[in-house]
Amino acid sequence: MSTQENLKEAFAGESQANRKYLAFGEQAARDGKAMVAKLFRAVAAAETLHAHAHLRAMDGVKDTLANLKEAMAGEAHEVAHMYPPMLATAIAEGHKRAERSMSYALEVEKVHFGLFQQALSAVQAGEDLAPDAVRICPVCGHTVIGDAPDECPVCKVKGDKFTEIS
Repeated sequence: MSTQENLKEAFAGESQANRKYLAFGEQAARDGKAMVAKLFRAVAAAETLHAHAHLRAMDGVKDTLANLKEAMAGEAHEVAHMYPPMLATAIAEGHKRAERSMSYALEVEKVHFGLFQQALSAVQAGEDLAPDAVRICPVCGHTVIGDAPDECPVCKVKGDKFTEIS
């Protein structure tokens, strides 16, 4: 394998490890294992450092305009090509939890595409997004700029449960 292929594989592996360890840390905290939870979060942070280094080594981080265009392409792929067949398979197999997670993700990826499109327009105009708050639904990941809705339009969780992202 080439160095570029190795970097892609390493980036994917470190990225997955980060997400997995964060989930493991949440479970450890629920299980009352505070130090194990901290260990999982610490190693997850280290895996993020590794993933970012690999991505930079691949020249995968560009200026904000290029990064927004790449993010939009990724979201468009998820909406048009990735999630629809995955959701169809989950439905056909009667896998209700997968159906719910895929359905939520599909709907939220559409929102993400629109938000990136909005950001792209702002950056092309030499501006940033306003207002200064971004919030996500803790259940489905629905993302809003500004105030949270009264109820999440995707999963119906109450808006006061949304988390503000710093």
